[in-house]
Amino acid sequence: MTRTRFVHQALRYGSDAEFLAVTADFVTEGLDVGDAVLAVVSPHNITLLAEALGARSREVEFVDAHDWYDYPSRTLGRYHAYCDRHGTDRRVRVIGEPVWAGRSAFETREWMRYESLLNVAFAGTGHWILCPYDTHALPTDIVRTAARTHPELTDGTADFTDPTDFCAECDAPRPVRLPAGPDDLPFARGGSAAVRQGLAAYARRFGLPEQRTYDLVAAVHESVVNALRYGGGRGVVRLGSDPEYVICEIRDEGTHTSAPRPRFPGHLPPERRAPGGHGMWLVRQLTDLVTEDLDPTGSAVQLYFRRPAA
Repeated sequence: MTRTRFVHQALRYGSDAEFLAVTADFVTEGLDVGDAVLAVVSPHNITLLAEALGARSREVEFVDAHDWYDYPSRTLGRYHAYCDRHGTDRRVRVIGEPVWAGRSAFETREWMRYESLLNVAFAGTGHWILCPYDTHALPTDIVRTAARTHPELTDGTADFTDPTDFCAECDAPRPVRLPAGPDDLPFARGGSAAVRQGLAAYARRFGLPEQRTYDLVAAVHESVVNALRYGGGRGVVRLGSDPEYVICEIRDEGTHTSAPRPRFPGHLPPERRAPGGHGMWLVRQLTDLVTEDLDPTGSAVQLYFRRPAA
């Protein structure tokens, strides 16, 4: 099948045979026309597909989905990097099977948002992404949502929702803001050094590895810079935790700027020479999850960093 525009499809399958009936042909057709093919699926499905392809499996790059699908923004960054390396002068075909098991409601919502954002991130390219959904293993609401985040289904008609509207639905549950506490770190212009020191000490208190401590400090610092620039010139970093995450909330005192807000702030990689948009992309690449509650009278951005297993 010759397709020149970006294609984003969902494959709903209920058996190994149904999975292979679509994916094996998808891969073979791509290899026949010289496409780069990446299969990011479960170990079981890697074995199935490799055996079905036989010798041609050596032409496919296989990745365990559990290693690839850790957090949405970083996964999106990986796909962009892969396509930049392999797809400058040819099409990239991806079989991408997100990992849904063990996700909280918050995490599941962000992975659904990720699936919708793929339509924006790769619009204008010629790449083709096929996303398998195991109907026997996944909850009904996740399978049903696939029809809203993918313009095409391999087995029927999609009920596609524009990513702007879908992301607005994801943003509707406003995050609960952290209460004031003894670890609060006020900030203003010229006072970021004390904030960085306090952040590092807080991260170490929860046993974050040195690299993740560095990432936390860098991400919060970038968010503080944004708050100083656009949010009234001062604010506070509030620190908290839950059983899964260390949470850093950057609150500002409000802004009077009339500059339009980007459609998907930080979710999509900025153009290398673009004058702005790099900060929030960096924040999302360094952070596990992010929520935003943006308000002209005072905004709050919450950054989540996974706590080490006990």
